[in-house]
Amino acid sequence: MKAICFNFEIHQPFRLKRYRFFDIGKDHYYFDDFLNDDIVTRVAHNSYIPACETLLRMIEQSGGRFRCSIAVSGVALEQFEHYVPEFIELLKKLADTGAVEFVAQPFSYGLSSLVDPEEFARQIADTCSILKSRFGVQPKIVRNTELIYFDDLAPQLVALGFKGALTEGAKHILGWKSPDYVYSAASAPKLKLLLRNAKLSDDIAFRFSDTSWPEFPLTADKYVEWLAATPPEEQIINIFLNMETFGDLHPATTGIFQFLEALPRFAAERGLDFITPSQAVAKIKAVGELSVVHPISSADEARDTSVWLGNRLQNEAFDKLYSIAERVRECDNRSLKRDWQYLQSCDHFFYMNTRRPAAFSPYETPFAAFTNYMNVLADFLMRVEEEFPSQVGNEELNSLLLTIRNQDAEIEALNKELASMRKSVEQYNIEHRKREEEKTEEPKPKKAVVKKTTAAKAPKKPKTEKAKTK
Repeated sequence: MKAICFNFEIHQPFRLKRYRFFDIGKDHYYFDDFLNDDIVTRVAHNSYIPACETLLRMIEQSGGRFRCSIAVSGVALEQFEHYVPEFIELLKKLADTGAVEFVAQPFSYGLSSLVDPEEFARQIADTCSILKSRFGVQPKIVRNTELIYFDDLAPQLVALGFKGALTEGAKHILGWKSPDYVYSAASAPKLKLLLRNAKLSDDIAFRFSDTSWPEFPLTADKYVEWLAATPPEEQIINIFLNMETFGDLHPATTGIFQFLEALPRFAAERGLDFITPSQAVAKIKAVGELSVVHPISSADEARDTSVWLGNRLQNEAFDKLYSIAERVRECDNRSLKRDWQYLQSCDHFFYMNTRRPAAFSPYETPFAAFTNYMNVLADFLMRVEEEFPSQVGNEELNSLLLTIRNQDAEIEALNKELASMRKSVEQYNIEHRKREEEKTEEPKPKKAVVKKTTAAKAPKKPKTEKAKTK
């Protein structure tokens, strides 16, 4: 039976405030709290909350047969906790149904996987930790930022314990192959890949309310017919969407929520199943290996990373940011580490894109976005300088960091030895007190011993000396 795998992605960056050159060295807070509050609250009430309420109804009305997955960035979860905590409760309800799988993705929704494997692993771990503490789930599937994937990433994902990854069904990678199968990674065959069906996903994401589209209006029964009409031997259709598609990109007045809610009923009539990514990688056998030499993504028509790193402005900012990665990781300044994560969001580099206007950009031009970001980064670099001066070369810094790590290991060993000695001393004190108590106790009086007596024998007659004389 053919399966449909839905994944809904949720992300909101911490947007920067207007930061002037004259603020460098004076103002160390970079984020526009009023703008972030306004956007996150608005999008949550227009899109995220009604969409998740619709998913809950779909699960209930289908008796749990409707299943899907959700990927939420860590920076988005932090903002929901600040501005719309009721949405966190709604996500918890979805998790409790058992029909919604939560997929891991980088905490900052950044591009660290391209240049810094250690930072990427930390960011994935941070998101998994939040999902575990908030919703009680342990992700088995990973979705990198904007579905970025390449061969060198697969072995790391396997080492991190993931069974599968979501990525883009890019035509220049697939060639004649179809995205509607499960594949294994060429560089790590244990990792299975689920590929987005770009056409069927974009029919909803970009064309749903386009009145000039020949297929307008798109109804649930028509869409399910398209899904059912795919070749019968194809195993799975992956529909990966930004959750803002529902209610924000396409307002509620377009009927987008009614369209979504009706899908399970028409799918059941056509014998189509819904499946989570974990179920897909566990139940469906891979038809072959897929090699991706250069990074692919779901962004733009090129399906590569050029939308974030396609010009000199973006690369200058990107290189500057990650040039101090090791120094930031080794510092103990929590504020510095927090800002480091927020500054990594790919949105900041997207706003610097010069090929086409960046959607939802808070800046008038890409150059304004670059200038503002570099002013912030200049102040951030000054703060990092205070922790680890730049006069310290990389070799010297690595030597210093190694010494710090060795000292930490030595301190840990000494602490263990100290704990062992304390335990021995405590045991000795217990035994010593016990002996002292035994000594001070008064001796108990001894019982009188009564000897048994026997009948007295008749005394023997004393022997008389014989007369010495005859």
